[in-house]
Amino acid sequence: MKFRVIISLLLVFFLAQTCYGDVFFSSLPRTLVVSASPLQGQVLKAGEDRITGKWGLNESLKASVVSLEYKNVKVSLCYAPVSQIDRGWRATVDNLNRDKTCQFTIANGNYDASQTSQSFDWPIEKDIPSATYFVRVYAYNSTGEEVGFGQTTDASKISNLFEIQGISGNHVSFDIASICFSAFSLVSLFGFLLMEKRKNKRLSEN
Repeated sequence: MKFRVIISLLLVFFLAQTCYGDVFFSSLPRTLVVSASPLQGQVLKAGEDRITGKWGLNESLKASVVSLEYKNVKVSLCYAPVSQIDRGWRATVDNLNRDKTCQFTIANGNYDASQTSQSFDWPIEKDIPSATYFVRVYAYNSTGEEVGFGQTTDASKISNLFEIQGISGNHVSFDIASICFSAFSLVSLFGFLLMEKRKNKRLSEN
């Protein structure tokens, strides 16, 4: 009986989680126009280059209606489909609570309905991995739920894509240290073998 009660409670909790608070990307209107500095196919370097751009409300929409529920925005760097293949940790999921497309925040702040467009300037961080990307902006309501979006690419995410070349992690100092350690290990090995040889020689003489 107790086991059935636990199962029932877990089922109720699961249903509550799936029915409340979940926002699906397919349900969001594309109300924002977004542009960014990288050109199609351009290769940028992590830790060196920058991404600049701007976003604003689509002029064909009535700002007095749409912007009333827009309270905050977040600009994100997002993986393109070509860099998501066989990488479940980057997978696109319609449920935004489980979506892993946009993992890096470029900028966030309050939505200012008085401005027709707002800009961003982001130095590419050193820990950004090598991949193909695009830029997406989400608009949030007062409860923190996504209510609109815009992006630099098309719906199929094949246009206006750019690449970022990540830092490999191989530095000159690391390479030098590795060489020195290898040389030290080799010298130590020869020294040990030489000592063993002399020791064995003395034992044989005795």
